[in-house]
Amino acid sequence: MFWNWKRIRTATAVLSGAVVLAAMSAASVQALELKLGHYAPETHPGHKATVMFADAVKARTNGAVTVKVYPAQKLGSPPEMLEQNIQGTLDMSLPTQGALDKYDKAFAAVMTPFAYDDYQHAWRVLDGPFLDWVGPRLEKQGLVFLSNWEWGFRNVTNGKRPVNSPADMSGLKMRTPPELQLQAAMEAAGAVVTKISFKELPLSLKQGVVDGQENPLSVIYHYKLYEVQPHLAITRHVYNSMVHVMSKRAWDKLTDAQKAVVREESKKAGQWFRDNMVKEEEGLVEKLKGKGMKVTFPDRAKFRALMQPAYERIGEYAGKENMATFLKMVEAERGK
Repeated sequence: MFWNWKRIRTATAVLSGAVVLAAMSAASVQALELKLGHYAPETHPGHKATVMFADAVKARTNGAVTVKVYPAQKLGSPPEMLEQNIQGTLDMSLPTQGALDKYDKAFAAVMTPFAYDDYQHAWRVLDGPFLDWVGPRLEKQGLVFLSNWEWGFRNVTNGKRPVNSPADMSGLKMRTPPELQLQAAMEAAGAVVTKISFKELPLSLKQGVVDGQENPLSVIYHYKLYEVQPHLAITRHVYNSMVHVMSKRAWDKLTDAQKAVVREESKKAGQWFRDNMVKEEEGLVEKLKGKGMKVTFPDRAKFRALMQPAYERIGEYAGKENMATFLKMVEAERGK
């Protein structure tokens, strides 16, 4: 029997090519797994929103895109996760504007004390003219701005005395995160500011290293700060939110249809988070009272009247032009 080696080699090549194409086709339908890291505890609405987002993306892409969520700083501190996200080693994260302003100073203006009348006012600003302004700027950092989520208006707690006016803040040793805006607001109100990591905060409060701290009601409740802080003042002095961002490197792996799904479900999850947060806050004051906290409602106008030094410091940090642009947006959206 004579073998036609030329035909055999040709058939083998065709077969090998088919195998390669089949393998490539199989790989193309394998799920693309995206990692999403954030800092909220698993009981917090923020984490529940990430799970909602992940489930919806998987369902709508028929499993072609999946999202694995890492809550509670499992992948590092908020600044570390944001840096990983920019570098492309983490696909998605949920930094606040205070973290993002280290890369683009326009974000620093968002946390101007007493800038917003209420949640709806803040949302109109951040979802409208602000997003149009900073979205393209963020891409220069290697990030895609998917949508704004929530974190909330910040309030003051302490272990010394009730806060009924700015005079009661005088001399209080207050912990803030490293964001200059929060430091400036507390110092303008008369407090002495100390920077302590959040992980160390409960013990620092218990040991009296600091007298108090400031955070949204959801943080005070879900992190059980009421166990070491008897006094809560509803000051609502600064608003900020989580921002859902994605690595440009990961974004470019998605098809146009998948990109549309990711954007849509990010907005849906973020709005659910917002609505749930506002609804939750309606009952959190009473829940915190039930945990033993004594709650006061000081006149916010008296605090706002002391904020000029804070505005000047934030303006220098954010850039005067950025600050002016942002404040025009705030005024344009007020009262709509």
